[in-house]
Amino acid sequence: MQKKLHIKIGDTVKAISGEAKGQEGKIIDIDREKLRATVEGLKMIKKHVKPSANNPQGSIEEKEGSIHISNLMLVVNGEASRTGKRKDEKDKLIRYSKKSGEVIK
Repeated sequence: MQKKLHIKIGDTVKAISGEAKGQEGKIIDIDREKLRATVEGLKMIKKHVKPSANNPQGSIEEKEGSIHISNLMLVVNGEASRTGKRKDEKDKLIRYSKKSGEVIK
């Protein structure tokens, strides 16, 4: 069974620790087994690409690395906030901001 996470693909998050601390970006991908997320523009790494028929020179590409989800905090209305889950009137689980109490999507 997969663990429910406090973030989803497409959410805007802020890095709260590590080398990308304080930076914000949108989540591109989540690895639920390793509990890591790839965030647009954060933790850029260089990848060496071997020469091929399409790319005879080879190259060094820059792409996003992954960050552990415990180091990410959801951004709601421009400020980072912890999230919680509660049931609404129809007994459906919804995410909400613990700072403002506002329902998230």
